[in-house]
Amino acid sequence: MAKKVKRRVKIGNFFKMLCVIAIIVLLLYILFTSKIKNIVITGNKNLSDDEILELADLKDYPSFFFTFDEEIKYNLKKNKLIKSVKIKRSIFNKIKIEIKEYNIVLKYNNRYYLENGNDYDLSSDLRVPTLINEVPEKKFKDLCNNLSSVKSDILGNISELEYDPNTYDDGRFLLYMNDGNSVYLTLTKFEKINYYDDVLMQLEGKKGFLYLDSGNHFKIME
Repeated sequence: MAKKVKRRVKIGNFFKMLCVIAIIVLLLYILFTSKIKNIVITGNKNLSDDEILELADLKDYPSFFFTFDEEIKYNLKKNKLIKSVKIKRSIFNKIKIEIKEYNIVLKYNNRYYLENGNDYDLSSDLRVPTLINEVPEKKFKDLCNNLSSVKSDILGNISELEYDPNTYDDGRFLLYMNDGNSVYLTLTKFEKINYYDDVLMQLEGKKGFLYLDSGNHFKIME
């Protein structure tokens, strides 16, 4: 009887080992063959979903387990327009990519510029103000940064920008609005342009120069 028990124990252990091997093989098979099933992209404004998939090397929906988040982020941030990337994974092999783009705030010499002052090659036209003269490098970066705080509807109403320093203010700009008015602004007070629509209501249709660089007064155009 003792010999039969030993044989049964050996058979039982062998069967358990086969089960463990089968489970390992199954897990490896799932790891190597399980692909991304669904990709959700949010936050992109100027880059299309297809462009992001191409940049991230996800166009062919590769392996879910062997496509790493840091690699996706690295690939995407090669594009100068992308400010930050967040990756979220969920069940059923779903990946969510949250994109934050730099704002495109200015056009100068037929090139577009981002809020950080870097240029960007955009194939389509975008409604942003055009800088019509040269600006010192430091002032140019400050200008781009300040324009990022301007509301999009106001930014779209600025036709052209001219660097127009005077004796007292080397950060002064003249903004030509689409409605025919002109606005003087200084870099330290650029957020004032966000209230342009409120000021416009008080002008009662008059056209002229609005001085927001020093005080708040309006001079009718002669």
